[in-house]
Amino acid sequence: MKEELEKIREECQTFLALAKTGPEISDIRVRVLGRKGILTQLLKQLGTLPEDERKEIGQRANKIKEDLEARVEECLRRIQEQERAEALEREKIDVTLPGRRMILGRKHPLTQTLDEIIHIFSRLGFEVVEGPEVELDYYNFEALNIPKGHPAREMQATFFISEDVVLRTHTSPVQVRTMEKKRPPIRVICPGAVYRCDSDPTHSPMFHQVEGLLVDRGITFSDLKGVLSVFVHQMFGRGTQLRFRPSFFPFTEPSAEIDIECFICGGKGCGVCSNTGWLEILGSGMVDPAVYRFVGYDPEEVTGFAFGMGIERIAMLKYGINDIRLFFTNDLRFLKQF
Repeated sequence: MKEELEKIREECQTFLALAKTGPEISDIRVRVLGRKGILTQLLKQLGTLPEDERKEIGQRANKIKEDLEARVEECLRRIQEQERAEALEREKIDVTLPGRRMILGRKHPLTQTLDEIIHIFSRLGFEVVEGPEVELDYYNFEALNIPKGHPAREMQATFFISEDVVLRTHTSPVQVRTMEKKRPPIRVICPGAVYRCDSDPTHSPMFHQVEGLLVDRGITFSDLKGVLSVFVHQMFGRGTQLRFRPSFFPFTEPSAEIDIECFICGGKGCGVCSNTGWLEILGSGMVDPAVYRFVGYDPEEVTGFAFGMGIERIAMLKYGINDIRLFFTNDLRFLKQF
């Protein structure tokens, strides 16, 4: 048994000397010193030895076991230190290298434009309200004085989900919903996505609008002109020339569109402005008294005006962009300019 103990000690030391990793050393520990290890199994045979040999062999076996356990711990510590040193060498940072510049994101140009629009009207006392993009026909058309069969419905190529449910074609339904819930005075703007069956360099099936509503006692067309003139000068500069041109919208009467002087030709006429010298930016008008009846307002007591503009159109005019599709392609070369 003495010879077997020595053989186990020598083999174990040899294996430990050759081991390169922690798992290999742990495997040696289990095979030699574990509950089913070769040394443990050999120690179980001590009871078969004569009494005078049992004490000597037992002491020798315990000494070998302690030595091997100490050697295993030493090898584990050595390998762990080596692995730590290699990791530090591999992962070390050269602090003399120049830092890597962090790439910062930017707001989308449409978001920037919307933020600026909201900022201007907020300073004029307007509150931001929102509503559903999937809308009832009643709010999108009927409550805005556009009954079924009215030719004005053809002005807005509509996505119908069902006979009475549509993807909203403008954010004016939010104005109706607001008037149903509140009594005058009301001063709100309604930003959001809208949808129409249209697609070309200046139109998109999905685009964004901001529509506004002001209702109170004694509101006149002069108030409309004053508010929207301030907006135009804040958005495009104090020197911007503008004009109010008569138009038609089913839910306003009288109605007007606002044009600004063409920023390309300075009003002389070019291809961008179709040689008129003017560019349309928004529609507006006094709220038709017929709309008030849908929300329980008395048109003899209150008046108001409404207006609406496409955010994409404002951005295109402000930044000189000639294709609306650029806003939706997510081309970083385009977006980084803003």
